[in-house]
Amino acid sequence: MSKPDVIVLPAKAEVTRAAADRVVAAAASSIGARGRFTFALSGGSTPRALFELLASEAYRSRVDWARTDVCFGDERCVPPDDPQSNYRMAREALLEHVPARVHRMRGEDEPAAAASAYERELRELLGATPRVDLVLLGMGDNGHTASLFPGLHAVEERERWVVAEYVAEVSMWRLTVTPVVLNASAEVLFLVAGADKAAMLHRVLEGPRDARALPAQVVAPRDGRLTWLVDAAAAAALEQRPT
Repeated sequence: MSKPDVIVLPAKAEVTRAAADRVVAAAASSIGARGRFTFALSGGSTPRALFELLASEAYRSRVDWARTDVCFGDERCVPPDDPQSNYRMAREALLEHVPARVHRMRGEDEPAAAASAYERELRELLGATPRVDLVLLGMGDNGHTASLFPGLHAVEERERWVVAEYVAEVSMWRLTVTPVVLNASAEVLFLVAGADKAAMLHRVLEGPRDARALPAQVVAPRDGRLTWLVDAAAAAALEQRPT
């Protein structure tokens, strides 16, 4: 089980740039070794800035997008053109600018059927083991990650790769990959920015382990790399300040 590498950077812009460099490196390594790169995206404002940077002239040509399979870690159960759709955000910020192969979660379908269909698609893409080359994650101020929310079943799932769950906290059905996928991945990269995340980041990284209450704690790749890229504001409450 991987020990997390926590890297504190001055501000969100530096987090975004460091994350883009990690994507470039992971893509080059994976494509060099196997001829393709599997990349799972997350939603949120910090990933959007990353996607926009990856789509920029400075970065777009540094990834062989034609050999890249883009997946999603979670999705809101809304149509793909809905403003709340993770796919819509990723499409506008990145995917319509690069020739990647895109595997989206169908948030517009019946939730359980959409989850089963996406698991079948991932199994066809990845084979018997759900080893994604790079998974992007964020962390909510309640400790959730992907759509693994505190107190719900998905964080404890040990067999299915993808599940649908109604999240009363946000009054919405969500689709999410489970710890089965996250903890089989080659590299997981958390992006966390902002002072509003400081208290929760301290609890997740330095507090008692209780993954049911703090789902971000469940992410611990068995044979992979786990990195937290955080800005100084988010790291303000950490007792052991990394450098």
